[in-house]
Amino acid sequence: MTPGFYIIMAAQFFSALADSALLIGAIAILRDMQAPDAFEPLLKMFFTVSYVVLAPFVGAFADSMPKWRVMLFSNAIKVLGCAMMFSGLHPLAAYAVVGLGAAAYSPAKYGILTELLPHRLLVVANGWIEGLTVAAIVFGTLIGGALIQPGVTEPVLTLNLPLLKTPAEVAIAVIGLFYLAAALLNLKIPDTGVDHKPLHNNTAYLLREFEHCLKLLWRDKLGQISLSVTTLFWGASATLQFIVIKWAEANLSLDLSKASMVQGVVAVGVAVGSVLAARLISLRKSVRVIALGIVMGLVVNVMIFVHDTHVAMGLMIAVGALAGFFVVPMNALLQHRGHILMGAGHSIAVQNFNENLSILAMTGLYALLIWGGLSIHAIIALFGLFLAGAMYLVKRRHETNQREHDAVAQLDDRIC
Repeated sequence: MTPGFYIIMAAQFFSALADSALLIGAIAILRDMQAPDAFEPLLKMFFTVSYVVLAPFVGAFADSMPKWRVMLFSNAIKVLGCAMMFSGLHPLAAYAVVGLGAAAYSPAKYGILTELLPHRLLVVANGWIEGLTVAAIVFGTLIGGALIQPGVTEPVLTLNLPLLKTPAEVAIAVIGLFYLAAALLNLKIPDTGVDHKPLHNNTAYLLREFEHCLKLLWRDKLGQISLSVTTLFWGASATLQFIVIKWAEANLSLDLSKASMVQGVVAVGVAVGSVLAARLISLRKSVRVIALGIVMGLVVNVMIFVHDTHVAMGLMIAVGALAGFFVVPMNALLQHRGHILMGAGHSIAVQNFNENLSILAMTGLYALLIWGGLSIHAIIALFGLFLAGAMYLVKRRHETNQREHDAVAQLDDRIC
């Protein structure tokens, strides 16, 4: 790995850490406002809507200039969103601005890996960056949970600093510093020397180009499988964040601060699974891990019967490890196919569009179920069975693709 790769990882760590901490802080603010429970998953919806709406443009934007510059610009937008929440703007609106920065950041973050590294290192690189991202989620969740406790912020408040009058203001100010650290690290990321396409100023052209890239990736036999898996995974992962908090409150009698720590334990498992996948699974063998998605969906249902904290921690690590082990190879395969078919930035934009459309759909459905008064146990059962069933269908589709490929290969051999 080059020194530039480690700088990218450090910048990603601080940016992801701040995103996770800010989510917990925003949930706490909503509860202080006595907002309806359904507003909490709406935070994720407002955060991800930019990924979907801007997908036709952010890929072209990321490919139009050096990736470090795109990442710097994106983190600046995140700082702005954090400042807006600090100034008292509604958490849903402020978190949507942070999501705008994240939407622009993602194609550059992943796209630069394909520019900086040979394809044989993509699974390893993804394992490391996903593992570090998950570590950031763990620490960000823990920091967010700690910052909303009055006992933690009270020493700062006693200093009578300007603008810092409440625990929420202290928490948001600290989180803003993490975004600033990520922006400063972006300045140190080297230029990869890859030629960049000038950004086209015709909106209709960009929409047609994005539509072409979208169809291209879905029609590719390996692209459609890896895209299906990552789309399902990220929608499920976003929903699971909120399910775990509600489940920890219902089954383990934990408050938001402690429930957020259980959420962080899932991320520990993802980190373990990501590192194992990076060491054990090559790009050529990546499709073999799809079956673990089915297992993950079935294991999630065990949550309903767990009421002991220690057992819950072990279960959360297991769920996270299964998730990390199967998503990292799929993500690397998707990046590889996308880079070959259309270029890094456009490929990641297509990936983000599908994955965040899944997040919008699944968190929106979760919000409706909560609004309708469905119990958390019923939601967990529906969630786990849906995930297992969907992954089974993807597995069957891949097997069909393989049979068609083998049949065509045999026909070519006979003709020759």
